[in-house]
Amino acid sequence: MGLPIREYLLAGLTAAVITFLLTGLVRVLALKLGAVAWPRGRDVHVTPTPRWGGLAMLAGVLGGIGLAAQLPALRLAFDYSYDVPGVVLGAVLLVAVGVLDDRYELDAVTKLAGQITAAGVLVLFGVQWAVFWVPWGGDGAETSGSLLILGQEQGVLLTVLLTVALVNAMNFVDGLDGLAAGIGLIAAAATCVFAIGLVKQNGNDPSAYSPALIAAVLAGACLGFLPHNFNPARIFMGDSGSMLIGVLLAAATTSASGRISISTTTDGTDILALFAPLIVLAAVVFVPLLDLLMAVVRRTWAGMSPFSPDKMHLHHRLLEIGHSHRRAVLLIYLWAGVLAFGAVALALIDDPFIVLWAVGVGLVVAVLASAVPRARIR
Repeated sequence: MGLPIREYLLAGLTAAVITFLLTGLVRVLALKLGAVAWPRGRDVHVTPTPRWGGLAMLAGVLGGIGLAAQLPALRLAFDYSYDVPGVVLGAVLLVAVGVLDDRYELDAVTKLAGQITAAGVLVLFGVQWAVFWVPWGGDGAETSGSLLILGQEQGVLLTVLLTVALVNAMNFVDGLDGLAAGIGLIAAAATCVFAIGLVKQNGNDPSAYSPALIAAVLAGACLGFLPHNFNPARIFMGDSGSMLIGVLLAAATTSASGRISISTTTDGTDILALFAPLIVLAAVVFVPLLDLLMAVVRRTWAGMSPFSPDKMHLHHRLLEIGHSHRRAVLLIYLWAGVLAFGAVALALIDDPFIVLWAVGVGLVVAVLASAVPRARIR
């Protein structure tokens, strides 16, 4: 049996169609029940805009997973692990918290408690870090590097920290029309491609199907929501949507980490390839995590709470130097795409030097495109 790529595409397409069709209904519901984002001093939008787009995205994710459970190959993913049911339960819980926050503005502690609880659900269903490769150790003759085995407490702590970090990173980056949905689409698509490569690497073992399925339905949900959310947005995903993207990305990357097979060669290019799984996990979420880290450092340095809002995010800075709303969003897409798919290519293509050259060219283009308005002003 070959790789179930068509089934992954079908599940993702189903998620996209359901999300696209339901978003209009959710918009009407949000307007009637008062889940509306009123313009504030730190916001970019100037007209009241309904939230709760995350509800439509969740429906798309559930629809895609429900279809996958009926397909000949992907239904095997439900027989070999509890990853998908655990992810569904954690996602539903976190979206519920986000829906309440979008309507009633929950405090930061309550939201953090919800995020930790959702991460705990993932752990209870077996979605947690247990082992990863490090480039030291080994005997130097037959193996390169070694496997670092995490204890139960260490694995749980790392999983919770990663999940909470990604959830908040996606929440922080959701500041321009279409930004979070686009970055979620790029990150999920890159993770899906990488996870399908792991399926092939594992001999098409059904136990490795879950990460790619989670990423595929997330990519579909983001794709289906984007036409409603791109500038000018008719609806926002709200915290319900941004936290959904964060928890699903965390679940997909954490689940994929347990399916990585370690090469047993000392060839230089293979040693570089061994870094690829870790590079992929970092690159697909580099932009939102960088934005989160900069915000925490900036606010803490100023004696403020890390959760205090401001207008100093990456997208705000792009607007300040002269980029239009859409151009700023597209530039961040470019940065995220170059890093994420460059890392995936590094993992899947035999010649890493070609990939590194291509990524270098892409980064140069991204830097020049980002600097154009500032150069024009000067």
